[in-house]
Amino acid sequence: MNGGLYVQYGCGFSDPLGWLNFDASPTLRFERSPIGFLYTRNARRFPKGVRYGDVVSGLPIEDASCRGLFCSHILEHLSLDDCDQALANSFRYLERGGTFRMALPDLETYAREYLANPSAEGSINFMQASGLGRERRSRGLSGLLKDWIGNSAHLWMWDERSLGERLRQHGFVDIRRAAFGDADDPRFAEVEELSRFEGYLAMQCRK
Repeated sequence: MNGGLYVQYGCGFSDPLGWLNFDASPTLRFERSPIGFLYTRNARRFPKGVRYGDVVSGLPIEDASCRGLFCSHILEHLSLDDCDQALANSFRYLERGGTFRMALPDLETYAREYLANPSAEGSINFMQASGLGRERRSRGLSGLLKDWIGNSAHLWMWDERSLGERLRQHGFVDIRRAAFGDADDPRFAEVEELSRFEGYLAMQCRK
């Protein structure tokens, strides 16, 4: 592939033209299998332009080939080790001066709401909102399969300070908190959605 790519990983159903859009959902892999036309657990199928790709194990793109990189509500679903690998790969894919933007839940926001709520429901609300708790334990083969396919649990949460420091450790520069529509590169307007930014943590950095 040539340089100057714009890549989104963990894209879900988002498939903007001009971007390479990857998702690591097992459901996507099943839908693209020879018998995938029989069933999907989603309300709708993944768009045809979405490709299977896992940023942790590595995307099928060349190093230093991306001018822009974007992920939305993905990093919180990774363990700390896997998140480090995802950030390392993200840095590797970017060309010099390329931009990486991301949006994800803000641990500090949930913590502030918890501390401001003195009721007996405060801790329950925190666990539910942050996605860190489990109300029910999955049991049996069907429960295990649902957890594997769904991958909806939050495994590691970040705030601005901790994520900013992690990005710095991986070599990123010009690290700042971001907001919807404030990207230096106008191409990010093609992939970003307001609902994924409002009330959440967004960051921008460069290589």
